[in-house]
Amino acid sequence: MKLLLDTHIWLWHELEPERLEARTARVLSDPRHELWVSPVSAWELVLLVEGKRLELDREVPAWVEMSLAGERYRQAPLTMAVAMTAARVRLEHRDPADRLLAATAAHYDMKLVTADRRLLAGHGFALFR
Repeated sequence: MKLLLDTHIWLWHELEPERLEARTARVLSDPRHELWVSPVSAWELVLLVEGKRLELDREVPAWVEMSLAGERYRQAPLTMAVAMTAARVRLEHRDPADRLLAATAAHYDMKLVTADRRLLAGHGFALFR
């Protein structure tokens, strides 16, 4: 299964795995599943650190490079086609990051892994449930 991690899921998986639901943690640790991360999540990470809502043990670029090193995560490209897929995504809120993450999942035929109730209520993309 191809899984696109919402920003908080990626961060919890790396920094606070105890915050993940048991089933989610099990699936994310299963090497049969592909775990994908979007550049949108890296951008959101920059904003979290700049806003002092998250502290890392190194600069953001070095942390992202460390996290994405190896074979566990793949990078989901943000392309014009992904942006156009956003037209099919329906969310109750207007968060552009969430819309792009949902569009990325839809475009690349992935399931979005999230604990965000606003995303869980969306349409036009597949969710990991």
